[in-house]
Amino acid sequence: MGVKTFLTKEQQSAIVQAIADAEKATSGEIRVHLESTCKGDVLDNAVHVFKKLKMHKTALRNGVLIYLAVNDRKFAILGDGGINAKVPENFWDQIKETMVSHFATGDFTNGLIQGILMVGDKLKAYYPIQSNDTNELSNEISFGS
Repeated sequence: MGVKTFLTKEQQSAIVQAIADAEKATSGEIRVHLESTCKGDVLDNAVHVFKKLKMHKTALRNGVLIYLAVNDRKFAILGDGGINAKVPENFWDQIKETMVSHFATGDFTNGLIQGILMVGDKLKAYYPIQSNDTNELSNEISFGS
């Protein structure tokens, strides 16, 4: 299955809308990246994509990448250094568990949407929205090979 056809246009739109909704409450920046396969360690691949998407260039270092290798059924949630310096060690665990419960039934769209909304909700405690907030990173889903 091609990674760009893994989700329908409607599913992609719903995910992009979830990112926009999540970012209404936080200055944090959320991206979703889909790839077909993950060669090697999933976190290493997520770090590579994070840098490739220039997510480490946000003013507050508060970008979050949700990385999913669809054919290998691997995913990672990766926060930038600014977030990881502020949040507890198990910060992402509940979000991952919620996403896994959806993914296990094949419901990747709602798994991603719920994960995105939870990221936004949890980040607002550390990075509340500011009146002068700008959207520093695209809300569009990015795709690898």
